[in-house]
Amino acid sequence: MISLIFSGSLVQAICVKSDRANLRSGPSTKNQITWEVYQYMPLIEIKKQGDWIQVKDFEGDRHWIFKKLVTSAYKCAVVKVDKANLRTGPGTQHKKPADLPVAEKYMTFQYLRSQGQWAQVMDSYKDKYWVFRKLIWVY
Repeated sequence: MISLIFSGSLVQAICVKSDRANLRSGPSTKNQITWEVYQYMPLIEIKKQGDWIQVKDFEGDRHWIFKKLVTSAYKCAVVKVDKANLRTGPGTQHKKPADLPVAEKYMTFQYLRSQGQWAQVMDSYKDKYWVFRKLIWVY
């Protein structure tokens, strides 16, 4: 479990674990869908209400998600810029991978580790890449 101090209170980082998940305006499937996200979207838990969790995304927007769709077992990352070059190793001297040379904004990954200013991430197909740490939001 990953817990952090945020604005003076203890918060928990969680990740979407299902292939897709609907974020909603309130704690019910009757509430409007505010965003459809994919596996590994990192979120910050704000509060719980029954089977629902209010979360904050990397842009600061608040949503609700059904608790069975998330986990705190690992860290996740999302690309926060329009485009981020991916690399085969931690640095610009390493080649861009042929299968995915660039990750677009909102692309999500499981965060694995950091080396210097670089982060190693893994996509839902279990392919591993390196990305400059300042281009992603990790929680």
